[in-house]
Amino acid sequence: MRRTPVAARAFIAAVAVCALGCLGPVLTQVPWTGPERAASGGAPVAWHSLGLLAAVYLAGELPGRCPFFGERVPARAGSFFPFLFAAAFLLPPSAAALVAVPGALAGRVEHRPATARRVWRAAQLAVTVWAASSVYGALAGAGALGGPHGPGGQRGAAPDFPYVLLPACAAALAFSLVLALLDGAIRIPAEHLPVRSAWHGLFAHSAGPHLVHALAGLMVAVLWRGPYGPLSSLFVLLPMYISCWVFAQYHREHAAHRATIRALVQAVDIKDTYTRGHSERVGRASVLIAREIGMAPERVEALRFAGILHDVGKLGVPTRVLRKDGPLTPEERRVIELHPEYGHEIVRGIDFLDEARAAILHHHERLDGSGYPHGLRGAHIPEFARVVAVADAFDAMTSNRSYRRGRPVDAAVAELRRCAGSQFDPRMVRALVRAVDRYGWSAATVAVTSDEATLPPPRGRAPGAGGAAGAAGAGRTAEGDGRSER
Repeated sequence: MRRTPVAARAFIAAVAVCALGCLGPVLTQVPWTGPERAASGGAPVAWHSLGLLAAVYLAGELPGRCPFFGERVPARAGSFFPFLFAAAFLLPPSAAALVAVPGALAGRVEHRPATARRVWRAAQLAVTVWAASSVYGALAGAGALGGPHGPGGQRGAAPDFPYVLLPACAAALAFSLVLALLDGAIRIPAEHLPVRSAWHGLFAHSAGPHLVHALAGLMVAVLWRGPYGPLSSLFVLLPMYISCWVFAQYHREHAAHRATIRALVQAVDIKDTYTRGHSERVGRASVLIAREIGMAPERVEALRFAGILHDVGKLGVPTRVLRKDGPLTPEERRVIELHPEYGHEIVRGIDFLDEARAAILHHHERLDGSGYPHGLRGAHIPEFARVVAVADAFDAMTSNRSYRRGRPVDAAVAELRRCAGSQFDPRMVRALVRAVDRYGWSAATVAVTSDEATLPPPRGRAPGAGGAAGAAGAGRTAEGDGRSER
């Protein structure tokens, strides 16, 4: 845990203490006094069920640490969460929380420090499952689930459908809410995120999948208490493994996409040292605009790629032009203005970029039709290109250069507003202004091409450091230095 910030370690320790408190009632019991024993809370603990559920969840996590399965089973995909929900439905809260601990401690960890992450994951899941089981019990879910089968395979009490869905769904929402609260809270000390953005999207993105997991867990619990007993519920393992494989395929595909993006961006940064980091910041600003205008999540990801790759066509521009210290000649400017078309040709065969290709080609178009390469006007300019144009200009103006200082954020915002309607889409300008007012802006390099899928909003409003004026010079906003295309 040496690389973990002190505040993060303290928070992990506090959650671990809470987890031990949740586990306390079952840890004080003696399992060999009988298959059923009242925990301190008064609820019976079925030790054989606890052991079997814990073993199944552990078995689902272990393949991630095996060299053969490691790349096929994505870490933290949640494919075996249904068995945690089954534990929450079948066992008292303290016993259900214990089911999560062995698998969480033994599961794969992709990033260091491994020990801190495993302890955190085990404590987090223990508290989360305890909360879900408590909510389920408070709504009389145990009774609605039906009784165990009688001797000789006689049918027990049938589940109370549809009422049993109510406590199951409530438990899923509790699970998702507590998990999101803890995930957001640890991001504040561990990633130094501001409080106002630490929980952004966590609950909204996880509630749906957790509801599905809870319904699968309810199916496991019903089969568990049915006439064929616990073994029948293990048939649910097959669709879970299929789901896990699908998740792995999805993650591998996205990892390949990110690797492609990283390679292209690094090539541009190596060739054009003046603009190092500019592409990543434009991707970040594009996402902020997209979120403000309510763009669909799948399009936001494509727009992020568009922002990151908007200058990839500079690979086709002579290095001596890109690295020239003085003003550009008219001929050199015409060469620079070919980079959108070069970029479009470079990414033409990359299918997953889809709508992003139009932004790469048209991000230097102007609303008044005086832009390039095709002189498109108004609504004929693709939406992605209009977003990237504003993001590109904003970072261009706030970034430092070898030949000039970056403008303050307020001055850059004022310039964008002045050019709204002639060069920039006013709607996109307003969206960026709102995002900057809400989250601030820092031009410090953010690894938007890393494996992290979400972009944390910036913390401050400091002017940029590093990057490039790659915005047709904030359009004609920075043309006076002759370097506006850089």
